[in-house]
Amino acid sequence: MGNRLEGKIALVTACTRGIGRAIADMFVDEGAKVYYACRNMETGAAAVEAARARGGQAELVYFEAYEPETHRSMINECLAKEGRLDVLVNNFGTSNPQKDLDIMRCTYEEFERTVNTDLSTVFNACQEALNKAMLPQQSGSIINIGSVAAICPDKTQLGYGVAKQGINHLTKQMARQVAYANVRVNVLNPGIIATDAVARHLTPETQVYYTANCMIKRVGEPNEVAYMALYLASDESKYVTAQVLNVSGGWM
Repeated sequence: MGNRLEGKIALVTACTRGIGRAIADMFVDEGAKVYYACRNMETGAAAVEAARARGGQAELVYFEAYEPETHRSMINECLAKEGRLDVLVNNFGTSNPQKDLDIMRCTYEEFERTVNTDLSTVFNACQEALNKAMLPQQSGSIINIGSVAAICPDKTQLGYGVAKQGINHLTKQMARQVAYANVRVNVLNPGIIATDAVARHLTPETQVYYTANCMIKRVGEPNEVAYMALYLASDESKYVTAQVLNVSGGWM
């Protein structure tokens, strides 16, 4: 247990596993009270109980990416209980590799669904957090989790790449617009990270190709992204905003 986030209130979306879970758990262990924003409330409850068992402060709140009202209600519930929000981590991202294909084969419906879902979760949560918490309290850190897909064109997953590039620019726009209130907004772009999603969706051949074109010849670990999020959430980074930071082992 550390104290780099002592006294801070944080909310992390899509955090029952992978990068989101690593971030939420690390924040708890560094002294923050963390709201685990999840769709699967049973899995989320287990994560919260595990955090409490370690002596941390954690709460559970409902979040469903395909229900925009929950992007706002999770913020409102946190504020109703805590009266402030110091750190928001927008970790959710989705793409169906079987449908989110190249420009020749991806349907407009699938493209729209992917882009809209990935961007709306960031826009809605940020707008609510800024207007109701961070701007009035004149402080806060927003950390959006993107992907190297935003900067490296792919042979497929058209919608996902466009959405993640959109998050990069949205982050910079917000940072410029709220800096006057001492609110910082940054984005982390992970490369291939050793998560369940990677194991399900990426072939061994793809992972071999990735590591061959990576300066650090391996896939990343969730905690390696979480440490960067911890830095951006802490007061150590209070002069850092509008940055797109790649956590990708030097990919491409």
